[in-house]
Amino acid sequence: MPRASSKTPTTPAHPVTPAVPAPAEAGAPAADKNSSIESIANDIATAIVEKRLPPGTWLREEALGRVYSVSRTKVRAALLMLSKDKLIEMIPDKGAFVSQPTVEEAREVFAVRRILESEVVRLFIANARPRDYQVLEQHIKFERAALRQTTTMGTVREKLLGDFHVALAEATGNRTLAELVRELVARSSLIAMLYHSSNDPHCSSDEHAEFLRLCRKGDTEAAVTSMTEHLERIEASLELGTDKPDRQLDLVKALLA
Repeated sequence: MPRASSKTPTTPAHPVTPAVPAPAEAGAPAADKNSSIESIANDIATAIVEKRLPPGTWLREEALGRVYSVSRTKVRAALLMLSKDKLIEMIPDKGAFVSQPTVEEAREVFAVRRILESEVVRLFIANARPRDYQVLEQHIKFERAALRQTTTMGTVREKLLGDFHVALAEATGNRTLAELVRELVARSSLIAMLYHSSNDPHCSSDEHAEFLRLCRKGDTEAAVTSMTEHLERIEASLELGTDKPDRQLDLVKALLA
């Protein structure tokens, strides 16, 4: 697995305490004192994957506690869960920050994805049932419907494209493999955000459809090649080696976007 970044995010000199909207505000996470650690972690992870919390964002425990109406102890436990998935970094004496993968890590993540997802393809073709194909075909329809809607946010379209890979891994029946793919897809979303991906979502959806066609034919090696080339193209769309932006967001506004 890629090792965690050693870069220390820059802490703002004068952090501003954000105003917390009323719980009834549309789109707000439930301010429930009974919110579980898992639900808080999942909500933050979703905000990261949907690119509402960019790499380097300072995840202030106080602000999170106010958003979810829970103790800082509970928030800290949720952040620790996310750090194990490499979505955030816990910096001693500074706090928690959305991870900022290095160029080397970005390349490692895609290298591991090519290896791992090649095995996913082989297992899928060997074990897939008609229902599995139907689920993935329906997913591609969702992708294309989202691409046709001009009002659909880019983050939603990109999340759908990433979820195709997770759904494929889940169809193998290997939970551990699916969890690894889910983590790597989430980290890929961070990388795409940080390194300004120019990936064309229409192209990705077309490649998903062609890949599934090869799977239906039972052409395992062609399907593996299709998946590998798909991931190589996505990696090639990244501006690796460019300077990374140093952005700090109002945490509450980002979570409630």
